[in-house]
Amino acid sequence: MKTYQSAAALGFFDVELRVQWLEAKGNPLSRLDAVIDWESFRPLLAQGVAKPAKGPGGRPANDPLKMFKLLVLQRYYNLSDEQTEYQVSDRLSFQKFAGWTVADKVPEANTLWDFREALVRTDVFEKLFEQFAQQLQAQGLLAQEGKLVDASFVDVPRQRNFRAENATIKVGGVPDAWDEVPAKQRQKDVAARWTKKNAEVHYGYKNHVKADAQSKLIERYAVTDASVHDSQKLAKLVATMDGAVYADSAYRSAEAEAMLAQKQVTSHIHERAYRNRPLSDEQKESNRQKSKVRARIEHIFGFMSQSMKGFYLRYIGRRRNAAAIGLINLIYNLARYEQIVRWKLLPSRSCGTA
Repeated sequence: MKTYQSAAALGFFDVELRVQWLEAKGNPLSRLDAVIDWESFRPLLAQGVAKPAKGPGGRPANDPLKMFKLLVLQRYYNLSDEQTEYQVSDRLSFQKFAGWTVADKVPEANTLWDFREALVRTDVFEKLFEQFAQQLQAQGLLAQEGKLVDASFVDVPRQRNFRAENATIKVGGVPDAWDEVPAKQRQKDVAARWTKKNAEVHYGYKNHVKADAQSKLIERYAVTDASVHDSQKLAKLVATMDGAVYADSAYRSAEAEAMLAQKQVTSHIHERAYRNRPLSDEQKESNRQKSKVRARIEHIFGFMSQSMKGFYLRYIGRRRNAAAIGLINLIYNLARYEQIVRWKLLPSRSCGTA
């Protein structure tokens, strides 16, 4: 009779050995944990969730840094609050990254929601992005001349409203009937907008970014509804010391060229063809040369959409979605920085500690 291997009894060090095995297999979370100075984020996080003291006694509060790392896990893998609670409870690699053990009770989904809402109300996500960008700037990773500018759609749950309701929303109002049903109003996003690009229809927001052409790190970003044209945020993203800007033809206009000239920035925006005015061979060749640099920004959005599945959000309202987009941009920078360190493209081995 054929026999099969039976399950082994759990030993004292089996969990630790399994974690080590996972890290040896190339766990991206352990690589990220090894190079990021997470403690540098603690002051902002503590300020964002600070509450008046209630006196002695009561259950100790959750560590804000550990809670933030739960949000990083959530956005990196695009999980719901309930799935974040479950996956961290279930997966050893998630527990190791966030700082929990199998003996700890992972915070519930509602607790995670409350923590994130506190950070949204205090605009902490934008501050965290700016702080890490300053660390990158100090290491010279955002100092090179040459910037990439582009935008990507971020879809949210689509709204099904009556035509009259949509007309009211478009002019910045709220339908009167919604005031009578507060629960319904909380589920309606009056800031998101519909738009169409080629054959694709989108409802939600746009993530406008400026990235360093060499390091592919995001230096600045802006969030708008999906109907805002890409070029409308060019002036906000571009700074005087940027040297040169690469962008596709959607950004091309006389106003944009004048703005860049005023800021003493060289324009490498693609030439556009117009009706009865096709591009010359010289213009086509110029566009091809510009594309060799400009295409690097597609790597950024590719990582967000493929590795992070980050172009669909579940939140309602501009403020929550803008915070989530800011966190997506921050996590991309964290992951990209880890790649730069791993590939030894800079001398320092850690960010924020040198």
